[in-house]
Amino acid sequence: MRVLVTGHMGYLGAAVTDELLAKGHDVTGLDTNLFESCVYEYAAPSQKPFVIPGIDLDVRDARAEHFAGQDAVIHLAGLSNDPLGDFDPKLTYEINHKASVRIAQLCKQSGVRRLVLASSCSVYGASDDAVLDEQSEFAPVSAYAWSKLKMEQDIAALADDRFSPVFMRSGTVYGLSPRMRFDLVVNNLMAWTVDTGEIFLKSDGLAWRPIIHLKDVATAFVAMLALHRKDMHLQAFNVAADTENYQIRDIAAKIQAQIPHSNIVFETTVSSDNRNYRVSGNKLESVLGPHWRRYSLEDGIAELHTALTATQVRPEEFEGARFQRLMHLKSRISANELTPDLRHTKSRDIPG
Repeated sequence: MRVLVTGHMGYLGAAVTDELLAKGHDVTGLDTNLFESCVYEYAAPSQKPFVIPGIDLDVRDARAEHFAGQDAVIHLAGLSNDPLGDFDPKLTYEINHKASVRIAQLCKQSGVRRLVLASSCSVYGASDDAVLDEQSEFAPVSAYAWSKLKMEQDIAALADDRFSPVFMRSGTVYGLSPRMRFDLVVNNLMAWTVDTGEIFLKSDGLAWRPIIHLKDVATAFVAMLALHRKDMHLQAFNVAADTENYQIRDIAAKIQAQIPHSNIVFETTVSSDNRNYRVSGNKLESVLGPHWRRYSLEDGIAELHTALTATQVRPEEFEGARFQRLMHLKSRISANELTPDLRHTKSRDIPG
């Protein structure tokens, strides 16, 4: 298939592009490349996502011709977590909600038949300890989560016999990427552990999260292209597994069990996290089969331990502008490389 990936130069985009290429698809990217300096050297040998044909463009500026001739689009581009979303809620809605709906409209207009959309389990928000499926009530608690929910609702209204959107509600992602992020809980805890020997928790650790490896997310997204239409059309899927729901304290305990002489420590003033949700992955398993995942949390801890031991990333990097998305964008705004609405201040040669 001919597939266009928005956000192909990001943390998840790298893995999705690799998976598409491995399956033999003809891949094009579209990305404004806000994180071009966030390369993680340990992952650098896996550079295939960065040599595919690409359109250097903000998704807010996409036009119908950018999607012409594509069989499918995987839409990943957007502001990617709660802190980034809360930085400017209006901008979050502009990019994650309004621009995504416009992308869907352009895809439909251009004859794209399948649109795979990156949503989030954060739409479930503040929940109790019940395991949530795709029919559970929504309780978003952040601009990011609300933007994803509104995106789903408005794009669903565009579906018809020739245009099939599918909403992929990913859990909390972790794992290695050429465009690494350390503002994700497993990645961040592992960075602290390897560098200092302390598994540093910034909350009381009681909140639940569905944990999912980056490459498993990519597997699920790309699998939507091969499913029979009836199995994916206008569906939402939790990209998660029942066995991989953990309280943050449980993640810390798993790390401690695998890394000798590490100690769990809490920030001096800890608080609770109102984002609390456990989710079921049964629906996704019913269409992809029981063995669709390749990674357990233990596998991911081992992978990160090997990489971080080799590269010795320092706290000023994994807690700073190099690998924290919000801090990175703030630093680029301060340096006058980006405007406050996240557009490049210098003219760029934009193909197409």
